[in-house]
Amino acid sequence: MAGNSGSKAKVLAINDILREYTDEDHPITATTIADMLKNCGLSAERKAIYSDIDMLIDYGYDIIKNPPPAKGYYLGERDFQIAEARLLIDALQSAQSITEKKTEEIIESVEKSLSKYQRDTLHRQQVYVEHKNKSSNEMLYYWIDALSTAIQTKKKVCIHYIKRRLIAGEEPKNEEHIYNVTPYALIWNDGHYYLVCNNAKYPNAMHLRIDKITKVKILDEPARPLSEVFKYKDHFDAADYLSTQFNMFSGTPERVQIRCKTGMWEIVADRFGEDVAIIEHTEDTFTIAVNAVVSGLVSWIMQYGDSMVALAPQSFREQVEERAKALVKAYKE
Repeated sequence: MAGNSGSKAKVLAINDILREYTDEDHPITATTIADMLKNCGLSAERKAIYSDIDMLIDYGYDIIKNPPPAKGYYLGERDFQIAEARLLIDALQSAQSITEKKTEEIIESVEKSLSKYQRDTLHRQQVYVEHKNKSSNEMLYYWIDALSTAIQTKKKVCIHYIKRRLIAGEEPKNEEHIYNVTPYALIWNDGHYYLVCNNAKYPNAMHLRIDKITKVKILDEPARPLSEVFKYKDHFDAADYLSTQFNMFSGTPERVQIRCKTGMWEIVADRFGEDVAIIEHTEDTFTIAVNAVVSGLVSWIMQYGDSMVALAPQSFREQVEERAKALVKAYKE
């Protein structure tokens, strides 16, 4: 039994060595593996190592044997390649809803899939991502789990939610609000997790930032049917829903028209997609028609000044005009 246990430990150790110390540019020979095993207190003949590597290959590990002159073995396919790890790490670092502690824990897990040489390359390619506004809510992950369970089981939840309030002459303070809502979806938008839900007192959707939640309790009450709040019947289409939202303002989407200068095409395509409906096109401008929540769209369109003009409906145009007048008045005062 002891010999069998040692044999298993040897195979596992070989796998660890290949994962940590090899890649396409750094193969190692069976002799080198044997020396490394000895340093771990495991004895192994070179011929036995060949057999152990074949066993790992049969089990499904992508272990590749290099032909001479750069002979040796290396682990080929990994959970993440360098470029994939880079994308994941940058996304984690820029995500405000994920705490510093959890960010480091997940990054460490991602990096474990790479060889030590690949990690060195990754660190040399480090992209600076500012994350000074990271959340401090370590309970975020428990809330996500509880809300996911409530969505799957179609139950209402009781949520304790923090809102910051500023009172003249006082320091900003937190106010706790309690909501009984039906959760429908978790959406990632602009670095934050949001819960798309409904308060039974109202007919429309409600958006709550999950990092501002302090408590979640799943209630023994059935969820409000999806079709009573949205246009969807059996399945919440998160991609379709998010395409109509701006800065996660809640409301009912309306069909709007916006005239844009030709140079704004990239921005429009990034926001609405390459297949956005263009209803008019001249040498200098193009006009699009999209479905969007107007309350959020007003702020978005104003950042582009005279490069975007609200055309229809009239209520949308008037809201933009009123906001522009208020801005001018604020600067004149």
